[in-house]
Amino acid sequence: MRYSLNIILGLCLLFSSAADLFAQESPMEEDFYKIFRVSSPEGTLLEVGGLTMLPNGNLGVATRRGDVYIVENPTSPRPYFRKFASGLHEILGLVYKDGALYCAQRGELTKLIDSNQDGVADIYETIHAWPVSGHYHEYSFGPVLAPDGDFIVSGNVAFGNEEWWRGESRVPYRGWIMKIKEDGSLLPWATGMRSPAGLGVMDGELFYTENQGDYMASGGIWHITRGTFTGHPAGLRWTNLPNSPLKLTTEEFNRVVDPRQVRNEQGRMIKPENVVEEEYLTMFEAKKQLPDLKLPAVWFPYGIHGISTSEPIKIPEGNMGPFGGQVLVGDQGQSKIMRVFMEEVNGELQGMAIDFRSGFRSGVLRMAWAPDGSLFVGETNRGWGSAGEANEGLERLVWTGELPFEIRTVKAMPDGFEIEFTKPADRKSLEDLASYSVSSFIYKYHPVYGSPPVDNTEAKVIGVKVSDDNTTVRIVVDGLKQYYIHHLFLEGVREEDTSHSLVHPSAYYTLNNIPQGPSLAAGQVTTFDSRVKKEEPKPVAAMPAASAKIPPPAATPKPVQEEAVTLEMVQPLLAKNTCVACHNKDTKQVGPAYVDVAKRNYTPEQIVELIHTPRPENWPEYATPMPPMPHVPREEALKIAKWIISLNK
Repeated sequence: MRYSLNIILGLCLLFSSAADLFAQESPMEEDFYKIFRVSSPEGTLLEVGGLTMLPNGNLGVATRRGDVYIVENPTSPRPYFRKFASGLHEILGLVYKDGALYCAQRGELTKLIDSNQDGVADIYETIHAWPVSGHYHEYSFGPVLAPDGDFIVSGNVAFGNEEWWRGESRVPYRGWIMKIKEDGSLLPWATGMRSPAGLGVMDGELFYTENQGDYMASGGIWHITRGTFTGHPAGLRWTNLPNSPLKLTTEEFNRVVDPRQVRNEQGRMIKPENVVEEEYLTMFEAKKQLPDLKLPAVWFPYGIHGISTSEPIKIPEGNMGPFGGQVLVGDQGQSKIMRVFMEEVNGELQGMAIDFRSGFRSGVLRMAWAPDGSLFVGETNRGWGSAGEANEGLERLVWTGELPFEIRTVKAMPDGFEIEFTKPADRKSLEDLASYSVSSFIYKYHPVYGSPPVDNTEAKVIGVKVSDDNTTVRIVVDGLKQYYIHHLFLEGVREEDTSHSLVHPSAYYTLNNIPQGPSLAAGQVTTFDSRVKKEEPKPVAAMPAASAKIPPPAATPKPVQEEAVTLEMVQPLLAKNTCVACHNKDTKQVGPAYVDVAKRNYTPEQIVELIHTPRPENWPEYATPMPPMPHVPREEALKIAKWIISLNK
C-alpha cells in the first residue's frame, strides 16, 4: 500500500495526550485548498520550467524539453493547448511583455515573436547570450520583469571536479543575478548564489530563493539589491570585471570563512591537525567581518519547509483567503508550497515560514495567478527527484471559500512574539502556557553540503496576553536569540467553539533583529500552566501488625518479548524528523524507498549510524545526497531502523 505525503504529514498531528484527540477530527489543508489537474493532450510532456498569464486570460507554459504552449481557457474542464514555439534548450522561466514572450534558455535570453499573428512564433531573437562551460548543472533561470521593464535572470554554478558537491563558477556570470536591457546590454547585479531557481519581483523589490548545498545550510529567501552578496563564494571570481557592483574577492572571503583551508599535492582539501571538528562559523558571525554578506530574510528549515525551494509569488488581496500580501514559495523536492510572512525590523526584513499545501503530483517549480484567483502550479521532476506520483504536471490550486483555522502572522516583539490567528481561538487554551513551546537553532556556514541544525536550545514561555476578541496572543519568551530560527509550536491552541486544532501548528520565525520597545509587565500577562499540578498529600501507610504474615516474594517475571514496531507507531517519528521529505515506504522519491533500504540487510545500529552520518556514495543513482541528521534522537532513530528492517520479507 502506498502512503501519500499528505497522509503522512497529517499524521504528525497525532499525539498521545488526551487533548490531542480533537486533532484527529480537525480539518486539514486539503479541506480548504483543492488541487485539480489541468488536462493536457495525450503524449504532452509538461515538465514545466516557466508559467506566465497573458492579458487575454490565456496561460503561457514553457517546458524543460524546449517547447512553449499557449493554453486557451486554462481554467475550463477542457483547455486547448497550442504549441507556440519549440526547439529551445531547457527553458526555466517565461514572461510576457509588449506582445512577446521572453524565456531564459541555458545560454541566452530569447524573445519569441508571432509576427504574422497566426498563433505560432516565427521569430526567435537572442537578446543576450552568456557563456557556458558545458557542465550539466549550469541552469539559467528567469526572466522576471524589473519595475523599469528590464529583465532579471540568474545563473546556476557548476559542480566541482574535486568534491562533486562543491559549486564552481567556471564562466561569467555563474552564481550571479544579472539585469538585461531590451537592447541586450548586461549589468551584473548581485552574486553569492548557488542554485537561484526562484526569482520574484514583489512590490517593486527583487527576491530570490536558494537551495541547500555548500555554504548554503538550508533553503531561504533573500531580499536583493544591487551589490548584494548572499553567501556562496564561487561568483566572487568575477568581481574584478567591469561594472561589478562588488569588490569582495575570493581571497578576502577565504580569510574569514575558510581560514583553515589546506590542500595536498593533488589539490584536494585536507584537514589540518589542529582543527577541531566541533568548531564552526555561522553566517551572522561571518557578516561581522564581511559587511557585503547579506543574511536571508527567512530561513526554510531543511526537510521541514522544503529541500529545493523555488519561485516566490505574492498573494493578491482576496486570493486564498486571509493571506493577502503574504508570499507563497514552492518547493521542487517536497512537491509542496510554503507560506511566508515578512516584516521589517530595524531596517531589515525577517519573518515567518509555515506550511501551506502539500500533495502535488510532482515538484513545484513555477506558479502563476489565474484571473479567478486560483493558482496555476507548474511541476517537474526529471533528474532532480521529488515527492509525488509523476515526473511532470500542470495543476491548479483552488480555495474552497471556507476559512481555515491557521496562524496568520507572527511578529517579533521586544520580549517574545505576537501571533495572530485567522479565526478566534478558545480563550482557555490561549491562556494556558502548556499550549506553547518555543525552541531555537542555527546552521553552520561552511564549505560542506548543507548543515544540521546546531545550538538547539529550548526557550521558555513565561507569560501570555490575549486580545479581547481572542484572535491575537502575545507570548513572553525567556531565551530569544538574535539571528536564530525560532520554532513556535502551538500544539494546545484550539479554535473557539469547535475545539479544532490549528491546521498547521508549527511556524518558524527567523529573528534577524529583536525590536526595541517596552516589554509586558508582570501584571499584564497570565501565567497559568496546566502542566503544573498541585501536589496532593500522600497517605501514610499503616504499619503491619506484629502477628501479620509477610507474603512470599513474587515469582521472577518471564522476559517480555520485544513488541514489533509497526507503521502506525513510526509514522509520527517519520514526520517529526522530516524523513517523509525524501523517503516513501514503497516507491522511489528524492531518496530510496524504505523497502529498498531494507534489502541492504543493515543492522539497526548501522541504519542509526547512516541516519546520523549518511554515505551518499552508497546510493550513486540519487542526485540529491542525504544531509547528516545527528539531531535525530538515537532512541527514535533506532525505532525507525527496526521498522525499516521489518519490511525485508
